[in-house]
Formats: sequence, C-alpha cells, structure tokens
Amino acid sequence: MSLLAEQEPLFDLKAADAAALLAREKPSEAQREVMRLCEAMIFAATEPLDEDEMRKRLPQGAELAPALAYLRAEYFARGVNLVRVGRKWMFRTAPDLAYVLSREQQEPKKLSRAAMETLAIVAYHQPVTRAEIEDIRGVALSKGTMDVLLETGWVRLRGRRRAPGRPVTYGTTEAFLLHFGLEQISDLPGLDELKGAGLFDGRLPKGFGVPQPRDDSALMEDEEPLGDEPLTEAFASDMPEA
Repeated sequence: MSLLAEQEPLFDLKAADAAALLAREKPSEAQREVMRLCEAMIFAATEPLDEDEMRKRLPQGAELAPALAYLRAEYFARGVNLVRVGRKWMFRTAPDLAYVLSREQQEPKKLSRAAMETLAIVAYHQPVTRAEIEDIRGVALSKGTMDVLLETGWVRLRGRRRAPGRPVTYGTTEAFLLHFGLEQISDLPGLDELKGAGLFDGRLPKGFGVPQPRDDSALMEDEEPLGDEPLTEAFASDMPEA
C-alpha cells in the first residue's frame, strides 16, 4: 500500500514517515515537475504561501498534496525545512541549526502572568469574549493586558457575539502558530500532555478537561462581522455600539 495513501492528513509527516516515504516511493516525472513549481513559488514568496494560491498557478489537473508531501520529506534532513502554518507553506531554518544563525540581542520583555493566562484562554477557547475570559480566570481583565496581546500580533479581533451588548470575540493568528512552532491550533497539548509536563499538580476536579482548540477563520453562527468601527475603539471599550 502507498505510504501516501496511509497518511491522513498528507501533511502530518514525522521524521520516520519522511524517511519511509522516500525509501519506499519515488515521485513520478509529473509529480517532480509539480514539486519544482511549488518549490519555486514558496522560495520566491515574501511571506508564507497559501495552498489555494499555489493551486491557481499549477497546470490543470496537477495534484498539490502529494507534491508538498514529497517536497517536505526531501527537505526534512536539510539545513532548510519546508514547514506548514495553517494552510500556508514556507521555508525555514532547521530548528537544530538556530544557534548558528542567532545573534546576541537585548532580551525581549516577557509577557506578564496575566497576559500568558489570557493568551492560553484565547487559544483554547476561541472565539472568546472579554467577559468569558474573566469568568474562566476568575478575575477582572485589565484593558492593558489585551492591548499587549493585540500588539504582539498573536491575538486578533474576530467579530462580535450575537448576544446583548454585542461583545467583541477574540482568536489567535498565524503569527501565534509561527512563534510557538505549531502547524495548526489543534497541535496545542491536551490534558495528558500537560500532566506529563508537570503543569498540573495534585488532584484535578471531577470532570475537569481541556477543550479541543480550534481557530476557524470563518465566523461562527453566534458571531457577526465587526463592522466599520475603528479597531482601537472596538477593543478599547468592548462596549455595544450606540
């Protein structure tokens, strides 16, 4: 059976899968040509390249998924890796070589504990409102905390909840995935992984669980567009429109 057929989804190749794919299967000449086209497009792009954009530039009938799977496997052991962020692709320095290219620089200011807790809540519970964040944390959320997260580019305004007051909803961004080395938001650790990392001490309340994170770009049924109000006003007050 084809290893490509066994992969679901095709893009989630690990080290062993990459080696096995290259050892057991060789791309056809047609697939090689699609690989070359994808490689050229991703290399020339100034930012992560969307799969839909690549499909527009490929010959009719060309299969993108196998080409990216083969290309990613071939780059796995090189100094530059092909990585995916959401539905976008980019070339990035291999993680184990980062020390070679690093430069001494001023240590960036760390996020406060409140900001880290808020970021975690947004990541796992999105789309989430300010009131929902406060309810989960059990304390009021200062305006400055959300401002900091918005300025980092890791959190974005999604829309407004279809509820009294039309509160703003928040979610994570591609920059969040890129910074934390995630291909998709579902790669965030679950409860068992968090326990294994020692982040939970003692007995947990009965029924305690970690939600399955999702970051669909489309608005949910209970969300509506922000409208034309200035973004600063939208999150500065987080109050209903007059």
